[in-house]
Formats: sequence, C-alpha cells, structure tokens
Amino acid sequence: MTRQIKADLSILSITVVWGSSFILMKNITENIPYYAYLFLRFSIAGIILAMIFARQMGKINRKALIQGTIIGFTLFAGMSLQYVGLNYTSASHSAFITGLNVVMVPVISAFYLKKKPPVRAAIGVLSATTGLFLLSGGFSGDWNIGDTLTLLCAVCFALQIIFIDKFTQESDARHLAVVQIFSAAVMYGILWAGYGLLTEPVSIVINSRVILTALYTGALGTAFAYSVQTIAQQYTTPTRTALLLTFEPVFGALFALTIPGPGGITEKLTLSTAMGCLLIFVGMMVTEVRFRDLRKSTTENPHHNVTER
Repeated sequence: MTRQIKADLSILSITVVWGSSFILMKNITENIPYYAYLFLRFSIAGIILAMIFARQMGKINRKALIQGTIIGFTLFAGMSLQYVGLNYTSASHSAFITGLNVVMVPVISAFYLKKKPPVRAAIGVLSATTGLFLLSGGFSGDWNIGDTLTLLCAVCFALQIIFIDKFTQESDARHLAVVQIFSAAVMYGILWAGYGLLTEPVSIVINSRVILTALYTGALGTAFAYSVQTIAQQYTTPTRTALLLTFEPVFGALFALTIPGPGGITEKLTLSTAMGCLLIFVGMMVTEVRFRDLRKSTTENPHHNVTER
C-alpha cells in the first residue's frame, strides 16, 4: 500500500467522524450557542494537541505561526459564514453550495499551485458534485444573501485545503496543525465575547450531552481530524483531498438514518439520497483507480486484479 493510498484512507476516516458529528451537534443546539460550542470544541482540541506534541511546541517558529494562523482563519471564517448563511437559506442549499469546494479546489490549484488535475480527477469531481446535488435534495428557489455567504464559506474551505498543501512543503505539519486549531479557538473566543457585548447574554445549559458532544467533536472531530488532514495532505493532492471530503455528507446521511434527532425520529432513506451517495462513491473510485494500468495488468495476468497505485 503506497503512502498516497494510506493518506487517502486517513482523510476518508475523517469524514466518518465528521459525518457522525452532524446529528450529535444538532441535538445540542438548544443548549449552547454555535459560536460558544465551537470555542469549547476547538479549545479542547488545542489542549489535546498541545499534550500530544508537547516536545514540538517549543520548536514552532514565526513562519509556522503565521502560516498556521492563516489556515486557522480559513477554517474559522468558513464555519462562521456557513452558520450565518444558514439563517437565510435552507439546509439543502447550504449542503450543496458548501460542497462546491470540491470544484473550486482543482481550479484554484491549477492557477495558484500550478497543479493541473488529471482527466480522471476532473471526471470524479463532476460525478461527486452531481452526487452532492442529489444528496442535498437539489437546488431550488432564488439566490439570496445566505447562499452568497455559504458560497464564500466554500471558498474558505477550498483555500484551507490549498494552503495546507502549500504550507506543509515549507513548515512542519505538526506545528501547522497545532497553530491552526489554537488560532481558530482564539478567533471563536473573540467572536463569542464580541457577540456577548453587542447583544444580550445567551443562556447556556451545560449537561452531559453537551459535554460528551464537545469532547467527542473536540478530540476526534477536531484534534484528530485536522491534524490527520494536515499531515496526510503531504502525500496526496488537493483535488483528491477535496473529493474524499465529499464523503462527509454521505456518512452524515447514514448516521442520520440510525441515530435519532431532537424529536427522537430518524431520517428516512430516499432515492435521491441513495443516488447521491452512489455518485460520490463512483467519483472517488474513478479518481482512485488507474484504469489504463488496470487493463494492462489484466491483459498480462488475467487472474490478478490491480486497483492500487
């Protein structure tokens, strides 16, 4: 198994965690404001990473500090814009528009990083984008301010992937991972404090569900996920990373089918959801498998199938 395949599988594992966290976060929306929850989540993640990479903390230089903060800002801005946008647009619109970062990444990479994606990657992106469209329930209605904010959110997430790819070539990935998380936590803390000064304080109910969700998403959904993404991207491409991350809503849909929501009701599987998941899977397979090598290997040895790079 090559390093690239291992990196791709690592990134794919992140989407399982993120997908499972959707329904968990939805279940605590009445207990804690979004920005307060994210401050708590990223603070927990920062502390965990500081403990894991304790020996590396003193080696973080000025360059890694600046680059990690830039990545952290794209993460902070992306999540914040997505949340604000949801107040003005539907969840289906938000899901689809956010997923458009899978299209933006290869385009930005081609211009900014001078990395032209192969044809099979372009086909995979097209298939995954169509799958996202079906998975989100399609796009209907007029374009509004919420859609614009969500589009900017997609740009931020695309830039996060691009900047990770570029900066890990210049700085230690572990340093970038730690700074990214801590800087995002500080930004959410400032947002929470600023919101509290401008509006009336919002009551927060800290119960076992909030604590467990914050620990789960902080440890796995943030500390594990973003550190793995930052390190694994050294061995794969931005386009492949974006394509693999489209599996987040797929796993989100699967967990929503099994874990009850706030009303104790699980979601139902629809034809559109099933087709969307299938097209995203096809998009990944088209990108992962080199069919030219597969045909050549099958011709030379018909009893041996090769699907690995």
